[in-house]
Amino acid sequence: MAGTAGTPGTPRVLRAMNDRAALDLLLEHGQLSRTRIGKLTGLSKPTASQLLARLEAAGLVLATGTTEGRPGPNAQLYEVNPAAGHAAGLDVTPQRILAAVADVTGRTVGRFELPAPGRRTGIPVAQQVADALDGAVKAAGLARDDIHRLVIGTPGAFDPTTGRLRYASHLPGWHSPTLLDELAAALPMPFEYENDVNLVALAEQRLGAARDHTDFVLLWNQEGLGAALVLGGRLHRGWTGGAGEVGFLPVPGTPLVRQVTKASSGGYQELAGSQAVPRLARELGIEDIPAGPYAEVAAALVERAATRDDDLHRELLRSYAIRLATGLASLVSVLDPELVVLSGASLTSGGETLRALVQAELEELAASRPRLVVGDVREHPVLRGALESALATTRDEVFDTSR
Repeated sequence: MAGTAGTPGTPRVLRAMNDRAALDLLLEHGQLSRTRIGKLTGLSKPTASQLLARLEAAGLVLATGTTEGRPGPNAQLYEVNPAAGHAAGLDVTPQRILAAVADVTGRTVGRFELPAPGRRTGIPVAQQVADALDGAVKAAGLARDDIHRLVIGTPGAFDPTTGRLRYASHLPGWHSPTLLDELAAALPMPFEYENDVNLVALAEQRLGAARDHTDFVLLWNQEGLGAALVLGGRLHRGWTGGAGEVGFLPVPGTPLVRQVTKASSGGYQELAGSQAVPRLARELGIEDIPAGPYAEVAAALVERAATRDDDLHRELLRSYAIRLATGLASLVSVLDPELVVLSGASLTSGGETLRALVQAELEELAASRPRLVVGDVREHPVLRGALESALATTRDEVFDTSR
């Protein structure tokens, strides 16, 4: 008895599976010929031809040209139609909201930055989000209706039981218990929210240093110090979304602070966060400390220390590495990850020199010895992760030819 339409194993489902496999190959490789798609998918030439004709008719692929400079007749080339779908991402900090739109191939086609209006302007957060999104949509030459999905990245995490943002007291206006409802009313497309460091881990897993890794920890150090945990290929968020909030982690070298969510000091953040770097430099007697926001100052000092060959800067980098390894030792002892990715400007600016120092210290402090690598995604990694997250769902929806 033949199965009904949509049942696994039926022609419709098998065609949809082949369609998606071909689309994923085109996303990965770019332009491909019918013959090449057939070889990569294991489909016969007639079946590959039917597949491409079907996808072209559905507006999912474009015939873009022909092969040249090879023996035999030129072959038609195909690529994913960039206009088949669009997704958006937002990176929210206390200073600004950075928004971007990407087409279904992952190419960023519009970007907009909305400075934070300040605490006393009375502009609702939902309106700020909508304004930032509209700016990116306009920059892309699109309309709101063209956006399939939005992912919003923020510090902290929205508690799934209360709907309130936790672990991000420094983000004014984002703590209303009705905020998610207000965002849903203001936004015309489905949206999701995610912790900013988790999104950096997603970007590294999809595009960077953690590709092909299913168990890793990402340590982020920029405006704040945090971690993301990927276990079995999936983000581990914790019961309240607070997994990875390692800035609160009690560590040797700092006072034990109680009521840590109310205090602004103590823990791993005080020991090894970006604000600790210029303080450590001053204690060592380094005088030419640049001015500016502490995260930028920390990155500049770490970069300088990694490239200069004098005693003071070598000691700065070594002391910083010891502090970083102190907190990492607790993480890797509990999780035993395959890989640790160092990300955020206060870590990546130290390059291979800092990485090697932290690796050596960690091997003395923890029985588990994961490999440490420096993150590859450097340009707006939170935003890139938000786009990758939104694109994954958008592709699932747009590329589903079984409906």
